[in-house]
Amino acid sequence: MKKILIALLSVTLGFSLLQAAAFEKEAKFKTVKVHISSTKPLSTGSNTLILDITKNGVVPKDAKVSVKAFMPAMPGMPAMDSKAKAKDLGNGKYKTTINLAMGGTWQFHIFITPVEGKKSRVKTSFDF
Repeated sequence: MKKILIALLSVTLGFSLLQAAAFEKEAKFKTVKVHISSTKPLSTGSNTLILDITKNGVVPKDAKVSVKAFMPAMPGMPAMDSKAKAKDLGNGKYKTTINLAMGGTWQFHIFITPVEGKKSRVKTSFDF
């Protein structure tokens, strides 16, 4: 009986850990592709995201990257937003931290300003 209880507890714990998987999302606009990831699932409060950016299949060098996460106003609730600059980690990877005030659907815009060429904006959304 004790072995069955331990086995059931192990299976339950295993399934709960599977549901707490890291966050990943792919966003594209024309020739710009951004892979957004986090080591933890998104949650209310501070969230650290890694942005892996390519344009025409090439990693942009020394681009300035900033992000904006926002939730539009709804009846009985004001609009919310979080803006941040991303730190260049090299090889097309950027790290940023955004603050999400509550659960729900958030719009997420990534602004990429290369040293040369046009500024790009990649839009996506996520729900947690």
